[in-house]
Order: sequence, then structure tokens, then C-alpha cells
Amino acid sequence: MPAGEDVNFGDVQANFVAGNWVTSKKLIDNINPATGESFAKVSMASLNDLERSISQAQKIHESRMLYEMKPHERAAMIYRIGDALHELKPVGAKILCLESGKRLCDAEDEFDEAVRYFRYYAGMADKLEGRSIPLGAGYIDYTLNMPYGVTAHIIPWNFPLSIAARSLAPALAAANCAIVKLPELAPMAALLLGRACEMAEVPKGVVSILCGDGPEIGGALVRHPDVSQVVFTGSVAVGQQIMGVLAERVVPCVTELGGKSGGIVARDANLKRVLDSVYWGIFFHSGQVCSAMSRLIVPREMQDEIIHMIEEEIDSFSVGDGIENNDITPVISEGHLNGILGSIETGKSEGARLVRGGHRLNRPGFFVAPTVFADIHTEMTIGKKEIFGPVLALQPYDNDAEALAIANGTDYGLAAGVFTQDIDKAGWFSDRLNAGQVYVNEWYAGGVETPFGGMKMSGNGRDKGQEAIFNYVQTKNVAIRIG
Repeated sequence: MPAGEDVNFGDVQANFVAGNWVTSKKLIDNINPATGESFAKVSMASLNDLERSISQAQKIHESRMLYEMKPHERAAMIYRIGDALHELKPVGAKILCLESGKRLCDAEDEFDEAVRYFRYYAGMADKLEGRSIPLGAGYIDYTLNMPYGVTAHIIPWNFPLSIAARSLAPALAAANCAIVKLPELAPMAALLLGRACEMAEVPKGVVSILCGDGPEIGGALVRHPDVSQVVFTGSVAVGQQIMGVLAERVVPCVTELGGKSGGIVARDANLKRVLDSVYWGIFFHSGQVCSAMSRLIVPREMQDEIIHMIEEEIDSFSVGDGIENNDITPVISEGHLNGILGSIETGKSEGARLVRGGHRLNRPGFFVAPTVFADIHTEMTIGKKEIFGPVLALQPYDNDAEALAIANGTDYGLAAGVFTQDIDKAGWFSDRLNAGQVYVNEWYAGGVETPFGGMKMSGNGRDKGQEAIFNYVQTKNVAIRIG
């Protein structure tokens, strides 16, 4: 069984096709966002690779191998994947840092989180129980949790390893096979999931890990007649396209489609906690987080004070390569950087007050200055469009009802937050905020145990926690007349 230190770039350039490593002539450069230069090449999966992966997965499903495996043995297999990822972390985290631009410490945390997903859902594999339903004398009635079969997992580039693990682990726990389609940006660390499956002695074909073109490989994946369930994290536009395709075959899809999440600062808020959440909520990973705190809703009379505190915090940030654990790291690509700058220009043209930043930093790589707008209103594009970058928009309010209306005033509903020392106020806002998760006094509070998902256009279904495993089973009822 190979150790993590044996892994090098060559080990992860290929695709993991039905349990075998397969290269192709079509290669893409893996760009380091901190320098703008390629540091490795990755094979692009072909339609033939995809067909082989799905065909083998379907054969395994039809054989009932995973379903009939003793649940504690399936749990042990999934736990071994987590152990293998832990072993691969030292090299894998460096690869993830190089290809995504994020801080090395955050890449290490992403490996730790992925490990936790496998260990958490391994613990659920032998606890997926049906139930007995009383129908009266002469009847036996019970339910079974049946796997879908071949599940498709379409993964974004911002947290590729963690997001792949959070759906792959419960899918396996529920006895499904999986085809994981990785992004063209930052795919290499997540390809190590294939190595982890090898080390864990997962039967060949149960899991395939493919890096391929989105419209070609992703499109063929969701259209394939043997794919019975899909998980997608990404943009609203692509999510709508996928759901439209799947509706033709009535195939279920769990989606997480981003947000424009707002944190409400109450007048009694602990401003130190607000500042901590400003970094983590919008400047961590340069704001490339679906549930980022991209809006801060503040009492009108406190806006200037809070702006001053945020500016002082920004002054303390170090900027540079993630390998050195700088506070501000690059965004993923030149194209994404230009999109962020375009959104900033739109904000300025619509009358938002630019307080800080708003420009590209004069250095190699794809760096955007931490940016703060003030005096925005919800009808401004910057107040309702997801930017996916280090851009914070402050919007003032006069009373709690107005703050609530501002927070709920977008098409999204992924996350929301409130900063207050009043537990009654925290409960009042939490009950009324239209979001799949509400953070009180700490943005991103929670863990792998807590359900995560959106309302409104932020998606449907729930990842994480015990709820997630039920995305991957279908309830079958069996009613028996006896005597």
C-alpha cells in the first residue's frame, strides 16, 4: 500500500477510470494562481472513459455487491478511504495549495475535513435502518432503503476535495456507485481520491474520478440513462440546465447554487466577533465561497465606525502566495479576476461608495485587493449578484424589520447571520431569515455533522449531517398478507 510521500505530480495526472489510471493525449495546464504559470499537466477524460466508468459502475450495482455487503464491512471500507486520505495529506495539501491558490493551512484543513466526511458516514453505513409499520392482524409491512445505483457528483473548483468527499462518502455508505466529475481548474488534489480508493481496496469500478470538459463530460454524464441520481455544486445557470435535462428522465438532483449572504450586525453586537467573521466570511480564500458573507447589514449610525475597524483589519493583512499562509491569496484564474473587476466597476457606476480596494494588485498572479463598498441598497447589482470574490458590501438599516427585509431581499437563501448578545433577538432573526443555515456570532459555525443547503435559488436538498444520506436512498415499502 503506497504511502503519501510516494505521491508526485505524475501520480495524479491521469484519470481514475473504473479503478484504473488512464491518461489521454488531451492535456490541460494546471495553473498556479499565485504566479499565473503552469506547474503540471492533467489528462482530460474522454467520452470513452466516461462510458467505461458508468458501464462498470452499473454492472456492480446490478450485481448487488455493495448492497449485499455486510454493512459493517462497507463501513470499514469507507473508513479506510478516510485513513488513506489522511496518509496522503502531506503531499496532497501542497498540491491543493498550488493549484487553488488557497493558504497551505487551509488546504491541510480541507484534507482533514474530507477525512472527517468519510469517517462520519462510515459510522452511518450500518445504521441505515428500515421500519416496521403496523397494519393490523394478518399483515406484515416494512420499509427498505434502496440505493439509486450510479450516482454522479459534479464538483466545483473552490473546495474540490472537500465537496467531493461530502457527497461521495454518504453515497457509498448507502451502497451506491459513484462517478465524480472534477473541474478543469484545480483538479489534481481531488484526483487523489482515486489513490485513496486504491489504498482502501475499494472494488474496481465502484468509484471513478474524472477530470473533463464541463459541457462535454458533464453534459454526457447527466444525460446518461444509467445515471440515477446527481449532485451538483456550482452556478445557478448551470444548475438550471442540469435540472432541466434531468427532469426529462425524472432523475433527482441535489443542488447547491451559491448565494448573496448577509450578516446582520445588531446594535449590541460584539464588534470583535464581527471583525473575525469579516475575515473568514469574505476575505478567506479571497471570497471564493458559496456561503460567503458578501453583505454586512449594519445600523446606520454605526456604519462609519465599522468601516473604520474593517479598514484597520485590512491594513493588517499579509498578501501573497498561499504556500506561505498569507491572509490574502489569489483568485483562481485570470478570467475569474476580470469578472470580479467587472462587478466592482458595475458597483461604482450604480452609485455604491467604494471605501477600499477595487483594483487588481500590481504583482504576478491573480490578486484582487480586498474591497469594501458602503451605502449600497438591495436593488444595486452589487447587492444582489454573487461576485465570488473578496468584495464586501455594507448596507445600513434603521430598525430590525428593515434589517430582516434587507437580508431576505435577494433571490438567494444559502446562508445568513446575526451578531448580537441578546439571545431573544438571535432567535427572532434566526426564525425569520430565509436561509438554509444561520450563523449567530460566528460565520461558518458548524461542521460535517450539521446539514447544509439552500433555500430559494440557492438550491435544494441538504449536504452534510445525517440528512444527507437520505439523498442516496429510495424508500421501498413491502406489504405482506399472511395467513
